[in-house]
Amino acid sequence: MGKVFIAGVGFTKIAEHWDRSLDSLLVEASLKAFDNAGLSEVDSIYVGNALAEALQDQMHLGAAVAEDLGLARVPAFRVEAAEASGAAALYAGFNEVASGRADAVLVVGGEKLSDGLPEEVSSGLMMGGRPYYESFIGADFYSLNALLYRIYCERYGCDNLASFPVMSHAHAEGVAHAQYPFKLSLEKVLSSPFIAEPLRRLEVSGIGDGAAAVILVGERLAGKLKSPLSQLQVASATDRLNPFDRESPLRFQSVGLAVSLVLRDARLSRNEIGFIELYDATSIMAALCLESSGFADPGKAGELAARGELDLGGSLPCNTFGGLKARGHPLGATALYQIAEAHLQVTDQAGRNQVDSAGAGLAIAIGGVGATAFASIVKRV
Repeated sequence: MGKVFIAGVGFTKIAEHWDRSLDSLLVEASLKAFDNAGLSEVDSIYVGNALAEALQDQMHLGAAVAEDLGLARVPAFRVEAAEASGAAALYAGFNEVASGRADAVLVVGGEKLSDGLPEEVSSGLMMGGRPYYESFIGADFYSLNALLYRIYCERYGCDNLASFPVMSHAHAEGVAHAQYPFKLSLEKVLSSPFIAEPLRRLEVSGIGDGAAAVILVGERLAGKLKSPLSQLQVASATDRLNPFDRESPLRFQSVGLAVSLVLRDARLSRNEIGFIELYDATSIMAALCLESSGFADPGKAGELAARGELDLGGSLPCNTFGGLKARGHPLGATALYQIAEAHLQVTDQAGRNQVDSAGAGLAIAIGGVGATAFASIVKRV
């Protein structure tokens, strides 16, 4: 298997794009990535998307994106893994380049959630579980998170979990592509209404539209490019769909295994990771993600956030552009925003969000409530 490099990235601002189509967002991000890489063609295209069937009545996004980019002859595929669809597309593109089958691959992810009512989006998220079991009794993504939250509180206490959205919003302040580029106080988070007790509204990512893209290249082409490069490694693992069917609902085994695999493949130890892009669709998911990955002891993730250890100037910066909570969470695009932001960090292009320890960063994407996990390492060349 050969080395894989990120040669270019592109993304749109995350917002409610009422005047835009999903296709146009995907094309905008792709063209920006092509321009950033200094390329005009690729050998194949992978599109990450979770809910286009439900919200846009569209399934054949691979061919649609290829046509819109003027690359209709190029093999193109849509890849799905619930909210981690963008990471699944990245995994597929990575393996094609690493195997030597392709010199250059476009991986783009996008979602247009504003085309659906909130309850339609919630119903779409429920498709990441077992509908005849969870949906049948009305257990949606947020109620399952609330149950995990309650167990966590009973076992460890939960005074500091609301520090995660505070941290993410602090990092998103002034970020041009962020959906919510402003600070958020702890008091405001704790005074927001419950959506499923004890989970509060301001501990949950919002509904937004966006697309992000990366150009992956192999060693043969990398040496010919002038754009800043970073090296990529990707791993994945799965677990039982429902967290309450697992040995421990508070331990995402998929995350722990995927992180261990990607560290092994990248030949890095945990103390060589300079920053992490966490999956913080909810505050409890952020904590379980950090603990399951081995970067925090069980029950201690919230303390790290509350003490400032996860801030941009802390010992382990997390969600350096705002994470899912503040930068935004357009499902199929989310993992690719994480990768693009990690690339900006390790190539010293992160501006005011630049962290000092940016030699290697870890991005974690999750489908469902820990059923699928992808761990990616982006490191300096």
